[in-house]
Amino acid sequence: MRRFKGGVHPPECKQLTEEKPIRKADPPKILYIPVSQHIGAPGKPIVAKGDKVDRGQRLTEPAGFVSVPVHSPVSGVVKSIEPFHHPLGKKLDTIIIENDGEERFSSELTAVENWQSLSPKDIIDIAKSAGLAGMGGATFPTHVKLSPPEGKKIDTVILNGAECEPYLTADYRLMLEFPDEIIEGMKMIMYTLGAENGFVAIEDNKPEAVKILSQKLSGSDITVVSLRTKYPQGAEKQLIKALTGREVPSGGLPFDVGAYVQNVGTAKALFDAVALGIPLIERVVTVTGSIVNTPANLLVRLGTQAKELISVCDGTSEPPAKLIAGGPMMGIAQYTDEFPIIKGTSGILILGQKEATVNEPKPCIRCAKCVDACPMNLVPTELANFAENSDWEKAEDNHILDCIECGSCSFVCPSERNLVQLIKYGKSEVTNIIRSRKQNG
Repeated sequence: MRRFKGGVHPPECKQLTEEKPIRKADPPKILYIPVSQHIGAPGKPIVAKGDKVDRGQRLTEPAGFVSVPVHSPVSGVVKSIEPFHHPLGKKLDTIIIENDGEERFSSELTAVENWQSLSPKDIIDIAKSAGLAGMGGATFPTHVKLSPPEGKKIDTVILNGAECEPYLTADYRLMLEFPDEIIEGMKMIMYTLGAENGFVAIEDNKPEAVKILSQKLSGSDITVVSLRTKYPQGAEKQLIKALTGREVPSGGLPFDVGAYVQNVGTAKALFDAVALGIPLIERVVTVTGSIVNTPANLLVRLGTQAKELISVCDGTSEPPAKLIAGGPMMGIAQYTDEFPIIKGTSGILILGQKEATVNEPKPCIRCAKCVDACPMNLVPTELANFAENSDWEKAEDNHILDCIECGSCSFVCPSERNLVQLIKYGKSEVTNIIRSRKQNG
């Protein structure tokens, strides 16, 4: 069984939705489309208040290479462009659209029946025009990942179906219900990069997905690999190490070791863009938690508010104590249920009072459990101390930027210290210092 150093075994809690087929959620009357839904520069709006728009129509222009457009998920009228709640926990510029229910569709994309007739550049251009960004949560623009620097040869593509985050089952259901589309999207990626080796990585708690994809890929040059269930198995550096034995260097990226990792949802979205001519305007979201009356995997138009999806799931059995965009380990706690679904929103997790209660952190007892759990070979308790004491030089020297923010350290800490929160704060400060250093020469 392939494995990596460190990691933890949190309760999986996937039984709430893993057997629930994907069902469509009707688009709401009002949708909220943030112009920033990816890593990189936000797009620039090309529509204005009062404009009529079609489903699939581009709403923004990319503002640079590391930028992608957003598209209208419905036909309707632009009500306004103004700051609105964002899953990142702040208000950002948002295009607000009133749905007219007509579902008119128009797109600059053209469905391509024989995608092998396209050049790699054609596929990269389609990925950008379709607004594709990593749907596993990182939201890095897909066309950028498909364009490695000159001299960086990619020989291995890894499709990430691990979905190691507790509670979430959106990717699992995609693998069961859309295996052909996912496989075709992966083949497009391998073709674009000129990669000879392909792996589909799935944790061994998803035997049905392993079985289906293994049958579909029998006799092909793509191998389905069953990985030991352990969090964070789905982190790209851990996947690369487990599948190839290659180690991405500190400060490096997967292309430095000839590897490319992409989420199964993004592969499906690439297929939709190339073969069907449909930009990224919807995604599957797991709405779950012990107090959700009818947990579900929903196919959702981007821009739908969380509260609409909670209503589709028949509400909650008690007032929510905590609302998280994503899963419990790496998700972002929300201050309102009005935030919209964006490209990287894989789930909505709703916790009751008992689950959400957090004890006061106690002093570190030097047990080193966080060190054993860290998949990046870091010393989380020291990094957290550096952040608490604003010792940014030591934080940088001790590789704080290598932290993948998986939360394993906080999960195992017997003192219940806010390790990952402190380290995330430290990473932000060190990043700003490095940026300032570069700007000042």
